Amino acid sequence: MSGLLALLDDVAGIAKVAAASVDDVAAQAAKAGAKAAGAVIDDAAVAPKYVTGFAPARELPIVGKIAWGSVRNKLLILLPLGLLLSNFAPWAITPLLMLGGSYLCFEGAEKIWHVLFPHDHVIDAAEHVEGDPTHLEEQKVAGAIKTDFILSAEIMTISLAAIPASNFWMEAAVLAVVAIGITVVVYGSVAILVKMDDLGLRMVERGRLGLTRAVGGGLVKGMPKFMKGLTIVGTAAMLWVGGNIVVHGLNDLGWHPIYDFIHHLSEVVAHGVGAAWAGFAGWATTAALDGVFGLVWGIVLIPLSTRVIGPAVSAVMGKKTAGH
Repeated sequence: MSGLLALLDDVAGIAKVAAASVDDVAAQAAKAGAKAAGAVIDDAAVAPKYVTGFAPARELPIVGKIAWGSVRNKLLILLPLGLLLSNFAPWAITPLLMLGGSYLCFEGAEKIWHVLFPHDHVIDAAEHVEGDPTHLEEQKVAGAIKTDFILSAEIMTISLAAIPASNFWMEAAVLAVVAIGITVVVYGSVAILVKMDDLGLRMVERGRLGLTRAVGGGLVKGMPKFMKGLTIVGTAAMLWVGGNIVVHGLNDLGWHPIYDFIHHLSEVVAHGVGAAWAGFAGWATTAALDGVFGLVWGIVLIPLSTRVIGPAVSAVMGKKTAGH
């Protein structure tokens, strides 16, 4: 009997340790996911355009295909690569973070640049859908998964950098939870967003109460404005997070002037507003200055990308295609 009680006591101890580990994984995953908020918001802002132009019945299946591709990107490719980097080349994480942050700055700055200096004739493929719907759907899903891979790489790298030093399996578990959790949040939100106008239309057509029809009409009219607002928020988040990553990366690599300037100015502002608002004022100042830096850095990268990197990649890909 005493042996059985000892065994039960050991099992209870193991269960407590396992529960504590689960709590640690969940807590670290939440913190790591929060660090990647800018890329997550951008992912949610970008994804709805991939279902534009398709029949309403195909919207959710398309979102589901993209979400499944996103999970594969994160779990089968990015998670193993992240663990390899963390355990065998940790020195590469900061440069890779800065590369991803620069990409976010470039994307955000490019969106603002196109608003300020629109092209005379631009046709968005997401808004121009003709031909065989099945083939177009496959193309659109494939393109969305490729775009998701870039954003997912940034999300996973940011999350990896935010995980405290721990063992291999803890890092793997945290990254897996982040990968699945963020995918569910992003594409669950996208699924809701793309169906809100359909819900509003159904409320207008079938609602028995005037209030129901009014709410439905508000959804139909308000969703385009909401989506535009989400795009603006996503752009701001890209510049803020991207700028923050690059500034911190430069500081970690030994170049401190920009980081010190932002840190000093945020402290001045925080002290100037009083204790009640000091924390928020310091954070807002840091975020705003990171965003300004991100915008400037992104604008610098636009000609570099369009005139140097883009043509170089096209030339290499063209040679590979010709070789085949």
